[in-house]
Amino acid sequence: MRVHIGSDHAGFELKNHLVQHLKAAGHDVVDHGPAVYDAVDDYPPYCLRAGEGVAKDEGSLGIVIGGSGNGEQIAANKVKGVRAILAWSTDTARLGREHNNANVISVGARMHSEDEATGFVDTFLATDYSGEDRHTRRIDMLSAYESTGELPPLP
Repeated sequence: MRVHIGSDHAGFELKNHLVQHLKAAGHDVVDHGPAVYDAVDDYPPYCLRAGEGVAKDEGSLGIVIGGSGNGEQIAANKVKGVRAILAWSTDTARLGREHNNANVISVGARMHSEDEATGFVDTFLATDYSGEDRHTRRIDMLSAYESTGELPPLP
């Protein structure tokens, strides 16, 4: 599977670990940076590129990493066609794929150990969307809003 990945300085070491881990597992990894550590870099250039990579590369998934993962998730979700989740457990990683058909996972490198974060990512990549009608209906509402700006009707 092709995996697009980007981070900021706070996620730099975890990103590099995940790039090697994922390549060793047979994934085709596209590293959107940063290429070198810069203690004052900003996450949007890297996370937006990772999100765009996923949006333009059907069937791929993405990973964005920062200190908390919050800003990185927000950045990725600005890209049309991206559904990014913030994972803080293997359950949230799994449910993001199963219920939300998320295509990007955000992880806070300062919030979790390397082993925990790697487990979240492995779970996310190994989990398929359930395809259940109720989940598809909800995703369709969000996609329609993203395209038209029109709110879904109230029940």
